[in-house]
Amino acid sequence: MKKYLIAGLLVWLPLAVTIWVLHAALGLLDGVFGFVVTTSQAMLPESAHMPLESLRRIPGLGVLVMLSGLLLTGVFATNIVGQWSLRKGAWALRRIPIVKSIYSSVKQVSDTLFSSSGNAFREAVLVQYPRQGLWTIAFVTGRPGGEAGQYLQDDYLSLYVPTTPNPTSGFFLMVRRVEVIELKMSVDEALKYIISMGVVAPPPGSAVLTPAPIRN
Repeated sequence: MKKYLIAGLLVWLPLAVTIWVLHAALGLLDGVFGFVVTTSQAMLPESAHMPLESLRRIPGLGVLVMLSGLLLTGVFATNIVGQWSLRKGAWALRRIPIVKSIYSSVKQVSDTLFSSSGNAFREAVLVQYPRQGLWTIAFVTGRPGGEAGQYLQDDYLSLYVPTTPNPTSGFFLMVRRVEVIELKMSVDEALKYIISMGVVAPPPGSAVLTPAPIRN
């Protein structure tokens, strides 16, 4: 009985998690669409409220509209006129107190994570954490900058140590380059290894067993 239960779990668990993630993403898009509809109702006369409310009840319309909006925004942002407009809009937002702090921080992080030229996770490395003798996988995000970089005179790396099985939370460390071991496994392979809690291991022999120079 136990063997059959585990076999059934192995079949349904990946499918259930996939459906849950997709449902959460679609729910987020629907929520944004609902917010847009509600805002439009507040700005338009009451005669337009009912037609807008009927749009909210159409299944899947919110997802379709938001995806279309993202696509059109991307097309607009990749041409000369769009880039100029976005620069002017960002300049205006950075002149608004409080808003400028939030907008600048979020934009800097999103540009690093999602931009095609970004390098949020450059490569995977081994580092001793949270104490000597215990090893974990971390991702190189760059080198310490600003005031922290001025105090750390040696050759340091900025590392992100993700938690298991949820890699979206973790710890930020600044570690000497000589104290980390470079891995040949890709970032995707490292993420799978972390999320699976070590069950889904990369191919054998992919790691470098001695400290190696890491690209800047």
